[in-house]
Amino acid sequence: MTNALLHPFAPVAKPESDFVKIVRGVGSLVYDDTGKDYVDGLGSLWYCQVGHGRAEIIDAVADQMRRIEAYNIFDPFTNEPADRVAEMIVERSPFPDGRVFLGCSGSEAVDTAIKIARQAMQRRGQTERQVVVRRTNGYHGTNFGGTSAQGIAPNREGWGDLVPHFVEVPHDDLEAMAHVFADQGDRIAAIITEPVQGAGGVFPPVDGYLEGLRRLCDQHGALLIFDEVICGFGRTGEWFGAQTFGVTPDLITFAKAVTSGYQPLSGVILSRDLSAEFEEPGFLLRTGYTYSGHPAACAAGVANIELMEAEDLVVRGRHVGEQVRDGLEALVGDGLIESWRGIGAVYAAELGRDSIPVRNEILANGVIIRPIGTCLAICPPLVITDDEVGRIIDTMAAALR
Repeated sequence: MTNALLHPFAPVAKPESDFVKIVRGVGSLVYDDTGKDYVDGLGSLWYCQVGHGRAEIIDAVADQMRRIEAYNIFDPFTNEPADRVAEMIVERSPFPDGRVFLGCSGSEAVDTAIKIARQAMQRRGQTERQVVVRRTNGYHGTNFGGTSAQGIAPNREGWGDLVPHFVEVPHDDLEAMAHVFADQGDRIAAIITEPVQGAGGVFPPVDGYLEGLRRLCDQHGALLIFDEVICGFGRTGEWFGAQTFGVTPDLITFAKAVTSGYQPLSGVILSRDLSAEFEEPGFLLRTGYTYSGHPAACAAGVANIELMEAEDLVVRGRHVGEQVRDGLEALVGDGLIESWRGIGAVYAAELGRDSIPVRNEILANGVIIRPIGTCLAICPPLVITDDEVGRIIDTMAAALR
C-alpha cells in the first residue's frame, strides 16, 4: 500500500518504505532513521551552503516568529526582515541600486521574471514582444511559466498545452541564437538562461557565450534573464554567477541558497534601469504571493547571508571546488569516469552510461549525489571538510570499480 505523501520527481507507485527517511543533519552530514550517516554531496538539492543544524539561523527564525510569524507585504504593509534581506541581496548583486521582488520558490521567481520582462515590453508599447528564448538543458522550475521555459523536454511533456511564445535553441550554439534574433528579433522579449546549467547536467557556458547573449539582447532591445536559483549565493565562486562570468543581465532570479534552505525564500532582482521603468507614479505592480516577504523566511535569509559573510564561505567555496576537481581528475586518470565539468563548487562526473545504478551503490555506501542522465552531479555545502570531499570521491571510486 502506498502512503498519503506524493513525492516530487518520483515513481508514484513506489512505497513509502523504499524511501530513505532523513531525520537530522549537522554540517555536511545527514542521518537516516536507522542512525546511518551520509555525506550530503548535493547540499540537499543544490542549496545548503552553510550546512545543516546551524543554530544561528534556527534562532533567528524562532526569534522572529515569537515577535510575529507572518504578515503580508501587499500595500500598505511591510516588515523589517523583508526590507533588510532585500538590501543585503542587492548589495551583493551586480545591481547595488536595484530592487528585489520576493517569493518562496525558484519556480515562483522564474514565473515572476518572465511576467516582468513581458510587462516591460507592454509598457514600452512593444506589445508584439512576447517571445522568450530558452536553451536546451535549461531547468527553470515547474510552474507553468518555468515548465514552458525549460529545455528538458521530458519535463514539458504530458501537461497539455503550455504557455505560448517560447523558442528553444541548442544550449551552447551562439550562432543558432543569432539566427533566432535575425528571424524574430522584433518579437523577442527576453532570453532566459542559467549562467551554469544545473539540473540539466551541470554545463558551464562555452567561452564568450554569455557575452554573446548580452550583445544580442542589447542589439535587438530584448532583456536578459539569469536564472541563478542554483548559481546564486556563492556556488560559482562569487556571490552570483553574473559576477563570476563578468556579464550583467537585466533580471536575476534566486532561491535555494539565499536561506541555505532553512526557510522557503526566493525572488527576482531588477536592474536600476529596469526598476526605473516601473517607478512611474501611479503604476501598480499587479503580481505577488501570499508569502512574499514572509518575515520568518526573510529572517532566515538575513542570518544565512550574515553567516556566509562571517565565515567567508564564498571564498571557501572555491577551495571546496579545487578539492572536488582534484578528486574528479584522479577518477579520470584511473579510467573510472570519462570526464568532468563544472565551476566553483558545482560539478558533474560524466560516466557515459546510465548513472542511476551507480548512484544507488554510492547512496548505499553513505554518500548523496544526484544522477542526471549519464552523469553524477556534486554540489556540497560550502562548509564541507576536505575529508568529507575525500569520502565522496573514494565512495564514487569504489562504486565505479
